[in-house]
Amino acid sequence: MKPRALARVIRKALKTFPAIVVTGPRQSGKTTLLRMLFSKTHRFVTLEDPDVRIRAKEDPLHFLEQYSPPVMIDEIQYVPELLSYIKTRIDEKRRPGQWLFTGSQNFILMEGISQSLAGRAAVLSLLPFSYAERIGLGEKTRGLTDWLKELTLQKESDDGLSLADTILRGSYPEIASHKTVDRRLWFSSYIATYLERDVRNLAQIGDFSQFERFLKLCATRTGQILNLSDLARDVGTSVPTIKRWISILETGYQIFLMYPYYQNIGKRLVKSPKMYFNDTGLASYLLGLHDRESLLHSPNFGNLFETLIITDVWKRALHSGESTALYYLRTRDGLEIDLVIESRQKLHLFEIKSAMTLWPKHASSLLRMKNELPNSVAAGAVISMASQNFHLVKGIQNYNWKNILAL
Repeated sequence: MKPRALARVIRKALKTFPAIVVTGPRQSGKTTLLRMLFSKTHRFVTLEDPDVRIRAKEDPLHFLEQYSPPVMIDEIQYVPELLSYIKTRIDEKRRPGQWLFTGSQNFILMEGISQSLAGRAAVLSLLPFSYAERIGLGEKTRGLTDWLKELTLQKESDDGLSLADTILRGSYPEIASHKTVDRRLWFSSYIATYLERDVRNLAQIGDFSQFERFLKLCATRTGQILNLSDLARDVGTSVPTIKRWISILETGYQIFLMYPYYQNIGKRLVKSPKMYFNDTGLASYLLGLHDRESLLHSPNFGNLFETLIITDVWKRALHSGESTALYYLRTRDGLEIDLVIESRQKLHLFEIKSAMTLWPKHASSLLRMKNELPNSVAAGAVISMASQNFHLVKGIQNYNWKNILAL
């Protein structure tokens, strides 16, 4: 079991909150993490077992007597009505760290928590491995704020992982950790399970083949600005339906929407976001990319490389318990910055280049934005496939993708 960065946050929350909820997509390692941390102190029960689920629904009081705290309840979203009974027990005897929950369907889960456990539960998110976690550095992973402060040209990573393998196998723990797991079979099974369980429970979708086509078309758009009208036309459905389906993917942690940066917060909410798949392995599978050569020659390679970097930064923030403040920046004349991180009222700008040879021209957007926003920009850098870190131009560094993600 590789260490996870979220473990530090869970241990800290355990000292003050009566309940802790770990949510995230299926197979991201939620149950494994909690059992690794608390198997000696907490009883374990899973509501994914149909027999257990029926007992919990039919006689919740007896169920809670049988599984009294300290207890881990896995997949709590299957019986959300338990939460109101648990609220009563927490209020009767408020002790920290007694109730641990996992859940995969974020909307259903959060609705129950907001109604029953508001102020009583720490809600944390666990996504599939970050790059640092994948190479065994989870416990040393810096939070987003510290990461920005400690970026250095001296740090170099030599873990033996290739970029193609990192993208194609993705970051779900089982497939990322075990090369013997058949990639095509794993992802096809994951999609079938996701459609059958999560999507069926979250929305009334009559034609699952159309939704699967929608999934594939979303994969072709990872790393791009989301155009609902174009997507609706290609899928063959309405814009309101596409909006609902996008919400389902976001709720289930399958995609991440990153909005443009504006000093006026209202404008951020009405402009089109960029869409990123949360796992490059799943995205590349849906694109029909199954080997190194097809990946590197694909027109989608640059977008998959950008997806890898953006989602890894997002995981760094979530797994350290920090609120995310990630944006992209685009001016009226088409100038675009791939990643803008707002931290302590300063902007950190990153351009992401799927190239091994870097030239001063690759820093032109960063230099221009630093000149236009001199009081707002703290730093600018390029993240690329170049083999080493180096100064690109004055005030702009280039970071090899491994070196910056391994911090």
